[in-house]
Amino acid sequence: MRNRPNSKHRIRKPLAPGPERSAIFRRVKQKGTAPEVVVQTLLTRLGVSYSTNVSAMPGSPDILLREHLRAIFVHGCFWHRHPSCLASSTPKRNSEFWLEKFASNVRRDRRKVRELRKLGYRVTVVWECQTKTEGKKAMLERRLARCLEMEEQ
Repeated sequence: MRNRPNSKHRIRKPLAPGPERSAIFRRVKQKGTAPEVVVQTLLTRLGVSYSTNVSAMPGSPDILLREHLRAIFVHGCFWHRHPSCLASSTPKRNSEFWLEKFASNVRRDRRKVRELRKLGYRVTVVWECQTKTEGKKAMLERRLARCLEMEEQ
């Protein structure tokens, strides 16, 4: 297969360590990501008011539903280690560093969830892969609606 610029089967050259790689990883967004926007759109469709990236709360939840006492984290499968997801692979180069980095992320996530629960919040984690296709978005919308219905009872 030839390497065509618009082919979805492009061959990517491995990233060299150093400034080029660092620059690429610095561009990874932490707020307003596409998966977060999908969740916000679904919540708006469900008629729910929310706040985003609330830094005053433990873990700065991506979405906070104050009147429902619900915090929503929209996690990237790679960075937060979505179990059984293909996107949560581990880079082969410098794997020891990455394994510790990922373990640290997971520990921090668990700690922040515990802190929010102590404040009386229910916590929902939405994984990036759950926002990718129309079918998965529909399932996610039903899941969010069920979470909100449970709180009204």
